[in-house]
Amino acid sequence: MNERQEFDVVVAGAGPAGIAAACAAAESGAAVGLIDDNSEPGGQVWRRDRSHAPSQLARFWLNRLERASIHRFSQTRIVAATARSRVLVVEQPRGSFEVSYRKLVLATGARERFLPFPGWTLPGVVGAGGLQALVKSGLDVQGARIVVAGTGPLLLAAASHLRLAGARIQAIVEQAPLPSLTRFALQSARYGKAAQALGLGLDLIGVPLHVSSWIEAAEGARRVSAVRVRVLKKVKTYPCDYVATSFGLAPNIELPVLAGCEIEDGFVAVTGGQRTSVKDVYAAGEITGIGGVDSALAEGQEAGSGNALGADRWLPFKRLLHDTFNPRDELRSLAAPETIVCRCEDVRRSALDGMTCWREAKLQTRCGMGTCQGRVCGAALQFLNGWRNESVRPPLLPARVETLANPGRRSR
Repeated sequence: MNERQEFDVVVAGAGPAGIAAACAAAESGAAVGLIDDNSEPGGQVWRRDRSHAPSQLARFWLNRLERASIHRFSQTRIVAATARSRVLVVEQPRGSFEVSYRKLVLATGARERFLPFPGWTLPGVVGAGGLQALVKSGLDVQGARIVVAGTGPLLLAAASHLRLAGARIQAIVEQAPLPSLTRFALQSARYGKAAQALGLGLDLIGVPLHVSSWIEAAEGARRVSAVRVRVLKKVKTYPCDYVATSFGLAPNIELPVLAGCEIEDGFVAVTGGQRTSVKDVYAAGEITGIGGVDSALAEGQEAGSGNALGADRWLPFKRLLHDTFNPRDELRSLAAPETIVCRCEDVRRSALDGMTCWREAKLQTRCGMGTCQGRVCGAALQFLNGWRNESVRPPLLPARVETLANPGRRSR
């Protein structure tokens, strides 16, 4: 393999948006490279499930990807990018090399947003989507007692999947109030979500659903054994083996920021055809606003083709999602002074008292300087303190010294 590979179009991310972009570009005759850090395409949404066949929609797009003439780089991480020279430095288990492009489509997706509360670092307290992914990969949760808590449609999807895998869902705890949820249910029907919501509801018959509620603390010695939940003016305690928590999604904008893309309200700003502020760089999917699979597919096709195909019809749905499930102010007081907010560097909330910005916190406490590079604590502190971290430097992820010293050299 050459030290540098060249393509007309390079797509970063092989979730629904990335797959749609790659297929649209390849079907128009472009030489396309698709880069993803997973071993198989599909992203978090279409991650391979050992116990269930993929959905009809997933099968359609994965089969379309298989038929298209696309060079797929799996288990490949982008560690540096230079928009001016149109080059990406990528790393694989066996070495590193460069990928050049004429057009770049960013479809890096989103990650779960976690908000700290007492006990959230106990073993057994995990992300709702993360636990779902572990079950898809073979984790046995038969008979396990699970509390699913946080906010957003992901809670119902995760709870349904876990229950079908044999788990005992103790409760679903949603921080959004009932009027907001009712409005969301009525308006989302315009976007074809009614049947999906009905199916999840049938899967979860008999499971307690608490709205306007949130976790106050997880309890346990060596791992979580119970969780205290604030339900209106009362506190309920649920014994559990797992707490699956998620407070929505945070976009993976590190690569777009490094590429020089303009950011608005935490998301990549785009115009018609999913163009970013950087010439020949496009963006699609959750990094432009959380909107779900259908929105991501529409935006991916626009980004891959470079044409406006009507993806903006999903903008009202994105706003609806944000307005319904944006974490409420009460959640800012969940973390006690001794609660760890940066798990990588063991930084407690009290250590940040008196600080005014993300940069000051990093310099004084190393908050955000650990392995995850602020991907967990960054979104939490943006909500808790209003701090935004838009200063991104290579490497984007921990990389081998040889990659940084000579990105074109491949290990033998």
